[in-house]
Order: sequence, then C-alpha cells, then structure tokens
Amino acid sequence: MMSELVWIFFSAMVVNNFTLVLFLGLCAFMGVSSRVETALRMGAANIFVLVLTSISAWALNRFVLEAAPYLRIISFIIVIASLVQIVEMVIKKVSPTLFRQLGIYLPLITTNCAILGLAIFQTNRGYGFWEGLFFALGAGAGLTLALVLMASIRESTEFSDVPSIAKGTGLVLIIAGSLSLAFMGFAGLLSGGA
Repeated sequence: MMSELVWIFFSAMVVNNFTLVLFLGLCAFMGVSSRVETALRMGAANIFVLVLTSISAWALNRFVLEAAPYLRIISFIIVIASLVQIVEMVIKKVSPTLFRQLGIYLPLITTNCAILGLAIFQTNRGYGFWEGLFFALGAGAGLTLALVLMASIRESTEFSDVPSIAKGTGLVLIIAGSLSLAFMGFAGLLSGGA
C-alpha cells in the first residue's frame, strides 16, 4: 500500500508533472516564476488548494455525487472557487506583502486548470482518500518544482549575456520548452496506469 502511495506521489510530481508534461497551470508558471521566493510561496498556495480540493472531491464523490454524477464538474468548480477565495482572504490577512507579490495570480488559482484537472483525474482514476491525498501532494510538489526551476533559471539569466533578440518572452518560452522536454524524458518510467 505504501509503495503504491509513493509511486502515485512520484508519478504526479515528476513523470506526469501537471505543468511541464500535461501543460496545466501555465498561467502562474509563466507569470509568477521570475523570483524563486515568490515561486515557492505560489507553490505553497497551490499545494494547499490542491490538498483541500482533493479532500473535497473525495467527499463529494463518496457522499454527494453518487446519485448525480452529471453534477460532478460544476460541483468541483464551485468548491475550488470557494477554497481559493478562502485562501486569498487568509493570505491577505496574514501576509499582505505576499498578497501584493502574488497579485492577480492568486485569484487566478480559481481558473487554474491544474486544480480542476486534479479533481477530474482523481475521480477518473478511482482514487480513495489516501491515494487522492498523495496525488494532490505530488501534483503540488510538481507544480512547485516547475515554478522554482523556472524562477531559478530566469534569475540566473538576468546576469548572463543573453542576445537581445532572445530576451523577455522569447527566452521564457525557450526555458519552458527545454524544461518540458527534460521532464517528458521521464515518461518511460511510467509502467501502468498511475
């Protein structure tokens, strides 16, 4: 059982990384990845929302949506929007500086397709409570890893001699594509349906 949970975590974090392999959550990936500190904080906010979403999706599937599976997606969207509003209010109260640093990207977690994707993937794979929790933690760790890798590379390129034609958005897209290719190399590790 524990080895299966570890594999679910590792698979969601590296092999099926939501951002670099499945291309979910790209808005925050491109927008908040200019500083490592901000990337870490956005990653933590995403992990928190992903875990709460996983628990909520499990509870909805188990206790509410058995009789009405056609309401699944709209239920997930309502729960995710509510969770993100709560997170936004807490961060605004606890750390106004972080709230300003994250800017528009914090409420955009609501429309982050990685969050909805987690709930749908978890449901489609038939994960129970613990599997869903490890899946959410792995997905969150993978999002955070992608954000931090991108931010650290972007920070180091500020001090590099980059040709002017590649600066700005072009360089960000080149870095994102290179990271994505590197993570897609892990696809051979997946054997089965995790």
